[in-house]
Amino acid sequence: MEKILEIRDLAVNYYSDRKIVRAINGLSLDMTAGKVLGLVGETGAGKTTLALSTLNMIRAPQGRIMAGTVRFAGKDVFTMTKHELRDMRGKDVAMIFQDPMTALNPVLSVGEQIAETVLKHEKLGKENAWKKAEAMLETVGIPAERAKEYPHQFSGGMKQRVVIALALACNPKLLLADEPTTALDVTIQAQVLDLMRKLIRDNGTSVLFITHSLGLVAENCDEVATMYAGEIVEYGSIDQVFGKALHPYTQGLFGSLPDLSESTMRLKPIPGLMPDPTALPEGCYFSPRCPHVMDICLKKHPTDVDLGGHRVKCHLFSAGSASDAGRPA
Repeated sequence: MEKILEIRDLAVNYYSDRKIVRAINGLSLDMTAGKVLGLVGETGAGKTTLALSTLNMIRAPQGRIMAGTVRFAGKDVFTMTKHELRDMRGKDVAMIFQDPMTALNPVLSVGEQIAETVLKHEKLGKENAWKKAEAMLETVGIPAERAKEYPHQFSGGMKQRVVIALALACNPKLLLADEPTTALDVTIQAQVLDLMRKLIRDNGTSVLFITHSLGLVAENCDEVATMYAGEIVEYGSIDQVFGKALHPYTQGLFGSLPDLSESTMRLKPIPGLMPDPTALPEGCYFSPRCPHVMDICLKKHPTDVDLGGHRVKCHLFSAGSASDAGRPA
């Protein structure tokens, strides 16, 4: 099937106070056209940095892409001209930013901001662009008459809806949704998710759905990737990963969820904390927290193992590292 996004060996660093933060570490990932890929992991795993890298929006001097390639629809994003990037952003690839407070221009009305995007990428006059802006606001549950109001006149949840309307205005081929429903109530959350599904159905839009909610991933995604310390540690279809998670970290995420079918007094949290990205451990980054840690995990970084399309980065599944009996159930 056609690959709309191909990421190979991506490495991104941030520089601060003479320290180097290794945010993305040799990450590779593919996205199939028309599919929804759920990206899950703890805060600080590098999920937002991955999305920004896809748009070539890592800003120097604090941030720097150290290695790797990102190809959208066969084109290398890192070698695009400024004009090509402006054409791509908002039209072919759009992003729903996690923080609506910084994603909107405070001196333009919300309608002007949406209409401006429509005018830039579609052959519409100002009047029709404004009508489309009003229609997009209505789609996310905001009355059209509020299009003339400014961001400061909206609540946090309403701002998030405006950001979503802005991202969806030009029917992008690829939507980068960074926690798109976090600030929304359940009713509006359902409306937004329905809108995303309609985009996929009608336009073949692909979605990178960044979230902490495994429930939302199960309901809305075709594939899932687990991210830890700047790399993908497990990838597969929903049936593969939810049917039998392989990586100890993914298993820990599932173990941290309440099971309504069982009577238990407390959940099973993953011990410890995410490693310091300025001083990542030698060997496997998850080894300090892993219940199945072996000697090799402390010395050698694991590579991807492909088990019929279900990929895992773990020594438990590397040839010669452990027997089947030693693998987690």
